[in-house]
Amino acid sequence: MKRTETMFAGIAIFASVLFSAAGVCAAGESDAMKAFAPAAAGMQRFVIRLPAQPDESALKVELIVGKTVRVDAGNRYFFGGVIETETVAGWGYPQYLLRKLGPLAGTLMAVDPAQPKVDRFVTVGGESLLLRYNSRLPIVVYVPAEVKVRYRLWRAQDGFVSAHPG
Repeated sequence: MKRTETMFAGIAIFASVLFSAAGVCAAGESDAMKAFAPAAAGMQRFVIRLPAQPDESALKVELIVGKTVRVDAGNRYFFGGVIETETVAGWGYPQYLLRKLGPLAGTLMAVDPAQPKVDRFVTVGGESLLLRYNSRLPIVVYVPAEVKVRYRLWRAQDGFVSAHPG
């Protein structure tokens, strides 16, 4: 074989391997979604796909579930409700579920009644749900139809800080 033929054969093999790998990745992604049921009536399903990162152990994902409502600007508000973690039977994948959005509650600071109301994204109260960053599996969240899902990424700082006895 001549040098150009060898190089062409190498490029052809590389291209076929690349396209095969792309097909496996695409098939793997759709296979992962087969585990998750479609949303039930009155619910909606949110799917978060995270990009691969060099050090995923240094990242966390905060799920923020809530609804935009018109409220006064002077008080803090939250909705009642619990985000449950369930395991998809037969697959072992986690999924997150808010069965019902509870009542709106808030602080009772006196505000000027003439002050205009503002649109604010009000979240489900309680501790934030911090999840492990995993680009290989989607984060699937089921919520009532009027509820929205947002997320925020948290990154650990480089290095460690030493604690001292005392």
